[in-house]
Amino acid sequence: MVTTEIGYTTLDKITVRGQDLSNDLLGKLDFVEMMMLTILNRVPDEREKRMINLILVTACDHGLTPSAMSARLTYLGAPEAMQAAVAAGLLGAGSVFLGTTQNAAELLIHAARELPEEASDEAVLACAREAIRVAREKKQAIYGVGHPIHVQGDPRVPTLARVSRENGCYGKHWRLMMAIETVFREEMGKNLPINAVGAIGAIIGDMGLDPLLARGFMLVGRAAGLLAHLYEERQQPIGQQLWDLVLQQDSRNEIPVRKAKNG
Repeated sequence: MVTTEIGYTTLDKITVRGQDLSNDLLGKLDFVEMMMLTILNRVPDEREKRMINLILVTACDHGLTPSAMSARLTYLGAPEAMQAAVAAGLLGAGSVFLGTTQNAAELLIHAARELPEEASDEAVLACAREAIRVAREKKQAIYGVGHPIHVQGDPRVPTLARVSRENGCYGKHWRLMMAIETVFREEMGKNLPINAVGAIGAIIGDMGLDPLLARGFMLVGRAAGLLAHLYEERQQPIGQQLWDLVLQQDSRNEIPVRKAKNG
């Protein structure tokens, strides 16, 4: 028999995590509470809610990113299937965009597994050096530092750090992330400030959550942003302009482009 602990439906009732959806949950839980009840089988406390909301807001939109462009171009080709456009935008959440929050959380959690919360600054710096050494030895990226646009510092990070402190979520993983930046700058001569990915990875670590949820929260938040892009695409479309830019570039590169009779 195939079952799930999350929920089930009968003729006259929907049950989620053992609670009646209609009588116990609807109108009583907000979205973050419902999401975490579904995932972890418990309602988050106020501190956890604030931190998860912080992540969702951070993830919501960054402008014309690859995920937004993928969604708009898919909508251009299939305006009858908005769900396909949202899915297209989310499918690119990997090791370069969005999904890197999971990589950063995994790096920090693994590196800090034996680091006490009350560790000295020197011990945290030593841990950072070791994390960088191991990653380089394995030819793995150091996630959470540097940004192609915000080269002098990600403007989101100070706020993410402040809210983390205010909610008791600024622990050894945040300290390790800060130390990694310090080692790169002061010992290796590289200006690689912490980015939002590193900050969210640290938050997930200091909240004691599974790194998988870092990627999951980014997907949930970005889905809302993609909905905004698709709503705007219907009102003020730019998808065709994006595609025209591709055609223009192909033409300059003398790559033949054929138009199908039916588009």
